[in-house]
Amino acid sequence: MNDLADLLTPEGRALLDQVRGTAPADELAVATRLRREHPAELVSAALGQARLRQRAAAKFGAEDAERMFFTPNGVEQSTRASVAAYRAERLKALGVTSLADLCCGIGGDAIALARAGIRVLAVDRDPVTVAVARANAEALGLGELIEVREADVMEVSTDGYDAVFVDPARRGGRGRIFDPEAYSPPLSWAVEAARKAPHAALKVAPGIPHEAVPGDAEAEWISDGGDVKEAVLWFGTEPRAVRATLLPGPRTLLGRGLPDPQVRPVGRYLYEPDGAVIRAHLVAEVAEELDGGLVDPTIAYVTADELRPTPYASSYEITDQLPFNVKKLKALLRERGVGILTVKKRGSAVEPEELRRKVKPQGPGSATVFLTRVAGAPTMLVGAPARSASG
Repeated sequence: MNDLADLLTPEGRALLDQVRGTAPADELAVATRLRREHPAELVSAALGQARLRQRAAAKFGAEDAERMFFTPNGVEQSTRASVAAYRAERLKALGVTSLADLCCGIGGDAIALARAGIRVLAVDRDPVTVAVARANAEALGLGELIEVREADVMEVSTDGYDAVFVDPARRGGRGRIFDPEAYSPPLSWAVEAARKAPHAALKVAPGIPHEAVPGDAEAEWISDGGDVKEAVLWFGTEPRAVRATLLPGPRTLLGRGLPDPQVRPVGRYLYEPDGAVIRAHLVAEVAEELDGGLVDPTIAYVTADELRPTPYASSYEITDQLPFNVKKLKALLRERGVGILTVKKRGSAVEPEELRRKVKPQGPGSATVFLTRVAGAPTMLVGAPARSASG
């Protein structure tokens, strides 16, 4: 808290400008030079903040990150700006103009909501986090739309707000928490808070069991650039709806309650569904779109005879199907002159790096090998990213 207060002074802000972009290898020299004119604690705080801003650029973009303030936990646990912006636009489309952001952290979601024109009450119980969230709202010129309050979210009234957003803490002293009732606050409390508002969004871990989703909620899994970022339970939208949303885009696949796809022999093409599609249990919807089937009843790889572009899966052209055998794979790769080898696995205990070391790929060619099961048998599928006729 004192560090933040000192960094918000004219001297602190000037120091932050001076240390912007300092490389780790240069920190000692920069610190030594600056301590001749500034207090050592302030120099350390500025360099620490510069380091956090560099890490935060991946989530918030360099322009915002250079103006914002961070804590180590804040960088780690805050929502990626692209995901927060998408969620804010969904809320705006629902007609939300005011929202209570419970467990606001350093204010990443509040910032996206305010930029969408939504008035936000941002609440957190940690005084340092609250001070950082308030500083961020001011730094980005959003102070008039964001009220930051230090309080226990379980004691805050959300009456009069169009919507509630809850982002419970999902990490404890021993790391990631998987039991939704061990969140802080517990998921059951967040669900009850959601039901009191016309609309609500609860951010949960993407691994949440489907049976833990309340019957009156919509469940949405979100990926960004192919990486699954979170799941959201929506209230006041479409109860029992299930969707996978891929960013950038957004592109949304809505579940239709299809039965599991049939298992079929490996065809010319293999499709690897996006992680959000898999988490949402919507592989059947993708398989139907591709006129394909599964390579194994327990594996989320779809195979088909035709190449059909889809945003919901990456496509590969398969050239070889082998029983799992490192020597045979090594011989095949040597014969093809493969030096650039991508190893993917699903349903195999073999580690990609271990396989790469054993086959020692050499040559100008490239290939992708999938370590998986086909109809229950350990199998290696060799191929390359598929190209459409136009590509």
